[in-house]
Amino acid sequence: MRLDALFEDLESQFAALQDGDLYGEVAERIRAEVGKITLLDRLRGATGTVIRVELAYAEPVQGELARVGKDCLLIEAERFEEWLIPATALTAVHGLGPWAEPAEGAVAAKLGLAHLLRGIARDRSPVTLFCAGPGGHPITGTVDRVGADFVEIAEHPLDAPRRRTEVHNTRLVPTQALSALRRR
Repeated sequence: MRLDALFEDLESQFAALQDGDLYGEVAERIRAEVGKITLLDRLRGATGTVIRVELAYAEPVQGELARVGKDCLLIEAERFEEWLIPATALTAVHGLGPWAEPAEGAVAAKLGLAHLLRGIARDRSPVTLFCAGPGGHPITGTVDRVGADFVEIAEHPLDAPRRRTEVHNTRLVPTQALSALRRR
């Protein structure tokens, strides 16, 4: 009888060890899978929800996360504002749920900041650029050209159309210095 109790105790200890090993293995696999999730995957999981982002060289932006590209995100804020933000300009994101999603399809995975900037240049809509660096003041105008690693903006007041008489400067901004672009 005592041996039966001893064997039962040993069997329960062995089962507990096996369960512990299983839970440890599952936890380790979960940590490994989470380690593969990127910032943009986490942002894609929040598409359609209201988030708040903190930026390196601009005020925080709050609005509905409309799209996530290969290297940027598009937020629709109040007053019909659209914010195009490079992922590299983010310092924090608030309001994300627990979800993550990979890029859908080959085309969606390739659409990024340069493609969206070219679309804005084609629309000829007035924008405000926020750039990195000390003393970086917002730049208003119209995007004229978008190169492989730069954006060129004709500077003019937001309330004035892009006309030669209104343009007071043409500025080339490296895309790596771009913190955000606001379009109304």
